[in-house]
Amino acid sequence: MNSSDMKCCLLIGFVCLTFFCACAMQQDVVILDDRLTRIERRDVELEKRLAQIKSQLETYSQTAGEEDQSLRKQAAGLRVMTNNLREEIQVLYGEIEEARHLLNQNIKDLEDSEQQRENRFKRIEENKGSIENRIAGIEEYLNLEPSLKSESVKKSDMQPEKELSENEVYTRAKQAFDKGDVETAREGFKTFLKRYPKSARADNAQFWIGEIYYREKWYEKAILEYQKVIEKYPKGNKVPAALLKQGLAFFNLGDKVNSRLILKELVKKYPGSNEGKIAKQKLKGL
Repeated sequence: MNSSDMKCCLLIGFVCLTFFCACAMQQDVVILDDRLTRIERRDVELEKRLAQIKSQLETYSQTAGEEDQSLRKQAAGLRVMTNNLREEIQVLYGEIEEARHLLNQNIKDLEDSEQQRENRFKRIEENKGSIENRIAGIEEYLNLEPSLKSESVKKSDMQPEKELSENEVYTRAKQAFDKGDVETAREGFKTFLKRYPKSARADNAQFWIGEIYYREKWYEKAILEYQKVIEKYPKGNKVPAALLKQGLAFFNLGDKVNSRLILKELVKKYPGSNEGKIAKQKLKGL
């Protein structure tokens, strides 16, 4: 083969090689272009998803913020309500303590007044005895017959009454009370309490003494006697009745504040009792 033919073959080979390389490069470009297109599509999709996620996050943040703000408002409202309730409770406690103080003060004043009355009655009795002795001395000096009253007193002193049993003393006092003989009943119940202070019926006897003063419309004294039932016999069956009558006695004296306080205490402590039901009805009119 001559040199001319050899050059021609080389030229043809170079052209073919160049053609094949161009085809290969074109094919690679197409492949790369496809991959680039797919990447661009995925990038667009990722951007859309990212935008959706951002939107969801913003919505969630806004909703959470609104809920948090709402919760804060509710919490603030609850705190205000709690503070108001505490203030109202403190005011109520103050009113209750003031009412109790007034009640105790009234009871103390009644006790002082009762003590003063008893001292006056004691002085009257002493003066009465002194006057009777003076009368007896005058009668003896004038040689006059002693009065029947003096004789009866001396006779009773000479012949003391037979000691009665616990049941007899109580029964006689209660019978006198039922008949309306309040003086005999009062003395009978006082004698019963003096002789049998530990009796199971001591609270009943004390209550009936209060009832006697209530019947006589001596409400101050009745309140004090009912108070003895409440303080001395707190587990007795007469406490509800004593509270009820004590409240009614204050009402009859025109003291509605203490009456209402005692009746409320009765309803609170003994809601199922007949006295509690009566007190509940009475409170509606106060």
